[in-house]
Amino acid sequence: MSTLLIRNAHSVLLDARTGETISDGAIAIRDNLIVWVGATNDVPFEYLSSDRIMDAADHAVIPGLVNTHHHLYQTLTRAVATEAELFPWLTTLYPMWARLTAESVYTSALVGMAELILSGCTTTSDHLYLFPNDARIDDEIRAGQDIGMRFHAARGSMSLGESDGGLPPDSVVQTPDEILEDTARAIELHHDAAEFAMTRVVVAPCSPFSVTPDLMRESAILARYHGVTMHTHLAETYDEETFCVDTFGHKPVAYAESLGWVGDDVWWAHAVVLDDDEIKLIGTTRTGVAHCPTSNMRLASGIAPVAALLDVAARVGVGVDGSASNDGSHMLGEARQAMLLQRVARHPTLFPHMRALELATIGGAEVLGRSDIGTIEVGKAADIVGFDLNDITYAGALHDPIAALVLCAPTRVSFSIINGRVVVESGTIRTIDTAATVAYHRRLSTQLLNG
Repeated sequence: MSTLLIRNAHSVLLDARTGETISDGAIAIRDNLIVWVGATNDVPFEYLSSDRIMDAADHAVIPGLVNTHHHLYQTLTRAVATEAELFPWLTTLYPMWARLTAESVYTSALVGMAELILSGCTTTSDHLYLFPNDARIDDEIRAGQDIGMRFHAARGSMSLGESDGGLPPDSVVQTPDEILEDTARAIELHHDAAEFAMTRVVVAPCSPFSVTPDLMRESAILARYHGVTMHTHLAETYDEETFCVDTFGHKPVAYAESLGWVGDDVWWAHAVVLDDDEIKLIGTTRTGVAHCPTSNMRLASGIAPVAALLDVAARVGVGVDGSASNDGSHMLGEARQAMLLQRVARHPTLFPHMRALELATIGGAEVLGRSDIGTIEVGKAADIVGFDLNDITYAGALHDPIAALVLCAPTRVSFSIINGRVVVESGTIRTIDTAATVAYHRRLSTQLLNG
């Protein structure tokens, strides 16, 4: 048994949904769990002799952020097709991604996770949907274990190639049997359904324009047989809507509903192109949404109706999306973008800074189907991050340090604790050699881009 005491924190945000905050706060951790929270002056005697004591003076401490949508392999192909919308962007990049290998998937996941962790993220989902050469979902899972990140590995798939009317080239699609067999293997080998699990597996066909209806149905059956969650891209652009109407006779939401892809075990990425009835359906069925504001702006996809979704009690989290459509993986920055974009959509009172943090913490936890993360409270997993308020970014904002985290320019964490383990200390990741990993990643990226 190990014990850790964090004390003297300038401010500790306990729950973004309520906004409850403690000044001069302290948190006691035993193994991987939070066992006490309160003011530093009130720390029980038994925790004063913890194995380790961290002084968090001049730090704002918040629950670890939860990323609900990403494509980690895309760290290898940033700043490509910089002026393209979704479909031409994809067709430009598919040939490059067809060169992925196991080593490039592993290394890109390490880099992407390191970037996320430094931004305040402690739990991420990732959607890996193409498996050329020797690449497997196992490569990402190994990266998560090596760096120490809580990870929902979404085993994606593409089965509808160009020759059958889909968008991706035939070289990057798999047969339905290959997909279902390997997805079941990944679940049986890696999925941990227990509370506080560090690794879970998600069933995740890519999108309506890259997967057949039969595979969508079979994937839902497989997921529900194993009791795992389901994820896909949906209602991202008007081009997708046109494709679905022309190909399947339904708009994307109706198409997903007809295939069993709604419910509290499902979440969709983007959900930008929605009408009022579709918004109500999402709320009624408790289908989750990963809001990806930067990607939606980068690809000119539009503004997701997040305020309207929240009005119908939909589950909504924040996602950075892939590093080729965001070009960065800063979760705190993404929460800020979510707030600002809804304000551009004329919802300033619905989107105060605390609501943005709510989506990025407990909202994301709910989207991923987790009740053991997202807040700082006794009995929850010890996923906690701290930001140094002495950073020049926060000068003049210490009267409200939690607001400063969202409204001021995004910074890196000073420390990050994931499942009770100190992963970042003094702004440096302690679990991997970041410099060496980035140098190797650069070589792999050059090979991938140049062929």
